[in-house]
Amino acid sequence: MNLQAREFRYFLYSQAFADGLRTTVAVLLPALVGSFYGQFETGMTLSLGALCVSLTDAPGPLLNKRNGMLLCTVALFLVATLTAFARQHPVTMGLELVGAGFFFSMFNAYGPRAAAVGNAVLLIVILTMDNPLPPGGVWVHSGLIAAGGLWYFALSYFFSLALPYRPGQRVLGECIRELARYLHIKASFYDPSSDLDSGYRQLVSRQVLVHEKQDAVRDILFKTRQITQESTLEGRRLILMFVETVDLFEDITAAYYDYASLRRRFAPTGILEQIAEQIREMARHLDDIGVAVQMDRPYRADGTLEAALTRLKSAIDALPKLPSESHLVLRKILVNLRRLSGRLTELEHFFDPETIPERKSRLDHGLFVSHQPLDPKIFWSNLTPESVVFRHSLRVAFACLFGYFLTRLINYGEHSYWVLLTIAFILKPAFSLTRERNVQRIIGTLGGGLFGVAVLYFIPSREAQFVIMVLCMLGTYSFLRINYLAMVCFTTPFMLILFHFLGMPFIELAQERIFDTVLGCAIAFGTSVLLLPSWEADQLGGHLKGLLRANGNYLDLIISALEGRKVSQLSYKLARKELYVQTANLSAAFQRMLNEPRNLQRSKKHLHPFIVLQHILFSNMATLATDLLRREPRAHAPALVHSAQKALRTLEGGLERMHAEKEAVLKEVESVPGVETAPAAEDALMKEQLDYINQVCTDMDKALRQIGL
Repeated sequence: MNLQAREFRYFLYSQAFADGLRTTVAVLLPALVGSFYGQFETGMTLSLGALCVSLTDAPGPLLNKRNGMLLCTVALFLVATLTAFARQHPVTMGLELVGAGFFFSMFNAYGPRAAAVGNAVLLIVILTMDNPLPPGGVWVHSGLIAAGGLWYFALSYFFSLALPYRPGQRVLGECIRELARYLHIKASFYDPSSDLDSGYRQLVSRQVLVHEKQDAVRDILFKTRQITQESTLEGRRLILMFVETVDLFEDITAAYYDYASLRRRFAPTGILEQIAEQIREMARHLDDIGVAVQMDRPYRADGTLEAALTRLKSAIDALPKLPSESHLVLRKILVNLRRLSGRLTELEHFFDPETIPERKSRLDHGLFVSHQPLDPKIFWSNLTPESVVFRHSLRVAFACLFGYFLTRLINYGEHSYWVLLTIAFILKPAFSLTRERNVQRIIGTLGGGLFGVAVLYFIPSREAQFVIMVLCMLGTYSFLRINYLAMVCFTTPFMLILFHFLGMPFIELAQERIFDTVLGCAIAFGTSVLLLPSWEADQLGGHLKGLLRANGNYLDLIISALEGRKVSQLSYKLARKELYVQTANLSAAFQRMLNEPRNLQRSKKHLHPFIVLQHILFSNMATLATDLLRREPRAHAPALVHSAQKALRTLEGGLERMHAEKEAVLKEVESVPGVETAPAAEDALMKEQLDYINQVCTDMDKALRQIGL
């Protein structure tokens, strides 16, 4: 229970709760003021505009948020006006649903924020189509919706200017906490009682989440001018802490060993359990750092990590020396743990203003974030059946049209637009996401409906009902972007209580909502299966090519370092980021494929080992790269260069077999004259590492052949 209370407290400081609280205030206030002055309809229309614009207010750079909200406000005014006239005849309304459903779903080609603008406009179409207005009231109604959007924009912009660093702090804190969970999973590999295969599945899944969090932090920190200029203490702190966490993630990932061999050799000694517990303790410290950043609180280390590492060293030294056994691998693990401890200490230093350097991070931050231009060519280039966005837009247009005419034929209840709302918001480009949201929508509606009916039946006090409604609003908007099931569970009782206040019978209302939800889910699911479906297996080839290219580019930098050339920090970190991105993309696609029909899950038993091998490959390449880049450039033995080039040729061969363009990653590099050659002993250790990398590349190539792409 204490853990649950602690997590709830952290949630109150999260970006999701901050967004939910702001949206609740923005939506609730106009309705309350309108009701107080006897203009409830006016207040509700203002609230509707605020709600639609809030969908576009995802965390991100202030400039992007401002442009998205203003664009959405203009689009809402125009489309609300058009819908008020089109609704007067079923044919014109059907035509608008097809046009709006297709056109605004195509906004997915421009990224999540543009897609949110499209969703907001579809929402206003659906909520306006059943609202009869006199000709003279159309412009007033559309103007009020736009005014509500501007009201939300003003409120959001005020908080962004008043608290410019809080979004960055919250998202960075969440990123650090996700990294702590990743490290906690890593500890299980040293625990002899845990299952290695299950551990790899958890690790791959968590790695996708870490990448998503890192991408969110980059988007906020590196695109916000006030932060990237690092002219303030807080700006420098956030940037440097994030750079340190990315390096920490690399160190965690690079710490790979043959865990099965470790368990066979050292499980009887009990030392592996001590190592696992030490890593879990580090994960707890890292989680505490993330919480402190997220809550904008000071943090002071308790100094227990160093003492624990000293005890672990003593335990390793005390192990009996056997002629057939070497403890060198345990000492390597200890060195890596000390390196991780040093990273944690660096993060702790950033809480002391006197230790934050005046210098900037010396990196061009703009190179680490993606820039999505609003170029019409992107729209036109996606108007092809091969485009996932085009197929999705067609499905949305057809499903909305079919749902609209079906509800007119059935004529069940007074809120048939709920069917279209269900269709528009659970139909996603990927079948797996549509299927997942179908299940969550039905479960959430049933559970939330039962709770809402219980509240209205057993709690007669209207004041208590109002408080519960506001809390459900807060839950709805807080979980909107992070947990769809929880959001639906809060939305259904919120809607039931709201309509009850408007004088509607809640039992019949609950029955109607459940019926409309099930009908909408059935239409959305059927459309996603029957109309130009997009299966993840069809996208795997592109993800695999991207991953092989990223591996090749990263390995090419290692070859440059082996030949004695200096590798710039910027080039290395860009190659590392690209490898993170491509690994996460493939892992996420694999997870989505597992939610698709079994007969379409192509090469599942071969793809999972490939992903595990990719994790092993990067761990070993990162270990080698960090060792090379920490030292002054010097040429190593030609045999090492040839070994690395052999691994690169294996990756390149996989690309050629997949009918990709031949990658010019294998380069002829002139020898560097007058460069000191590395010692033979060091070369022997690197030769062992490179031989293992070669073997992993060969195993990946075999798996790639079995996948059949």
